[in-house]
This record gives sequence, C-alpha cells and structure tokens, in this order.
Amino acid sequence: MMGIANASSSEVFVLLGFSARPSLEPILFIIALGFYVVSILDNGIIILVSCMDVHLHTPMYFFLANLSFLDISFTTSIVPQPLVNLWGPQKTISSVGCMVQFYISHWLGATECVLLAVMSYDRYAAICRPLHYTVIMHPQLCLSLAFASWLGGLTTSIVGSTLTMLLPLCGNNRIDHFFCEMPLIMQLACVDTSLNEVEMYVASFIFVVLPLGLILVSYGHIVWAVMKIRSAEGRRKAFNTCSSHVAVVTLFYGSIIFMYLQPAKSNSHEQGKFVALFYTVVTPMLNPLIYTLRNKDVKKALRHIASENCCGFTGSLGHIRDVSNL
Repeated sequence: MMGIANASSSEVFVLLGFSARPSLEPILFIIALGFYVVSILDNGIIILVSCMDVHLHTPMYFFLANLSFLDISFTTSIVPQPLVNLWGPQKTISSVGCMVQFYISHWLGATECVLLAVMSYDRYAAICRPLHYTVIMHPQLCLSLAFASWLGGLTTSIVGSTLTMLLPLCGNNRIDHFFCEMPLIMQLACVDTSLNEVEMYVASFIFVVLPLGLILVSYGHIVWAVMKIRSAEGRRKAFNTCSSHVAVVTLFYGSIIFMYLQPAKSNSHEQGKFVALFYTVVTPMLNPLIYTLRNKDVKKALRHIASENCCGFTGSLGHIRDVSNL
C-alpha cells in the first residue's frame, strides 16, 4: 500500500504556515500558547465539575463534559506542532505525524458537529417536552447518542483520510498551512482528485450540513414553544437555557462551514489560515467560558467544590495542630 511517505518520496512535510510574515510569528506564538493553556484548564474544570457534583449528573452536563473532552483532544492534536513551528526556524512535520494529525482532527471535527446536534435535541426535549424529559433523555439514550457521535466521526475520518493518504504526491511536500489537513494534502496530489472531492462533499453534507439542519429544526420548535409561554420571565428563562449552546454552535459552524464547504483547490489560503487558527485555538477556549459565564448551576458547583476543598484543607491543618499539641 502506498502511503504518504512513500508517495511523496519524503519523510517530512514542510508547513509554510505564517512564514511569509515572520514578524507576526512571535505574536501568534504567544496568543496561541495563551489560548491553548486556558482552553485546557477551562475544559478540564468543566469535566471535573460535571463528574464531581451530583447536581450536574444530567444529560446536558454529560454532553457538555463530552464536548469539553473533545475540545481538549482537538486542540492537543493540532496546536503543539504550530507552536513548535512558530517558535523556531524549523517548519517541518514527519509524514507519520502529518497522517496522525489529519486523521485525528478530521475525526474530532466531525464528532463535534454531531455532538452539537445531539445537544440541541437535548434542549428541545427539555423545553418542548419538559414533563417527559427524564423519560426521553434516559441514561441509555444519552450514552448511545454520545457513542454514535464519536463512532460517526471516526468512520468518516477513516474513509476520507485513508482515501487521501493513498494519493500519490510525486515529491510534493510543501503544505501552505500551519497543520496537516485533508484538503491540503489533496492539493499536493499529482493525479485527479475528483473521487476524493466527491467524498469530501458528501461527508461535509452528512456531518456538517445535516447536523446543522437538525439544530435549526430543533431551535425552530424551541422558539415556537417559547413564544407560547405567557410570562416574560418564563420566556427569558427558556431562552437563557439555550443561549450558551446557540453561541457555541454559531462560533463553531460559522468557521467550519467557511473552511470545509469550499473547493479543495481554493485561492483563499491566507484568509483560511486565520479562520483555522480561530476555530482550532480560540473556539475551544471560548466554549467553557460561554457555558460557565451564563450558567448558575456551574458557578454554584464551582463554589461548592472550592468551599469543600477549602474546609477540608482547614480541617487538616486543625487536625495537625491538635496532634502537635498532644
């Protein structure tokens, strides 16, 4: 089987990234590193709080914990390599590292599309079917939906990425981006890529357009149900329940639609790099902030865990003093 390394007659790929703007690289390094560290910490806190606080053992926070774990994995699969390339003159990545990167990033990107659609269905059930919510969103269904999201993303990644990996590159190894991505590898091929482009468009429809359509349908029903609520306070609470998810969906799909629903041989490389930097670094950092800033349950859980740890630490110090006095 001809892999990328054999087809390109090279063991490395050159990631051009932002090398055309060397004065910008140190600034981008600091920004990317800062956002990456904050993203890991914020999403880690969301996972920790969702697991530790029994009041958050609900479908909404189960899916939110999945989203946070996915964001940590997604950024970690991409960001470290650009940080290395931005910091020094070395702008290369091994062929194996390149393959691993676009397999994982494709998998997690598709998974997030489906997971956001699942989360919109959860909000639909909570607002439009409140009396049947616990029956509809039972633990087995939540597990099945989460598993289907991860499995669906893995399946499309295996198919699309493997077809791309088999393309002969005929010595081309310069990628005009800061990470390896399927459309970028296709641009290096010295054969017709029509089959790959068709597969990419079909996958984009199934894993980008279709989930977005389901999200819009869900929120169409939610808006209709909310408008039937007579009290202004009731409508405000209902909209606040969904506002965080709407903001996350807007950020994610706004950037990913621009990136993936365009021809593989596009001329908008420079613009695409900055959009890609946004959705790989900024969006995963903003997701937990959006949920925590407008979510009283998460804030309460954080205060509860912090107070418990503080009291436990104070109690331990008191015990140590008592023992020392004996």
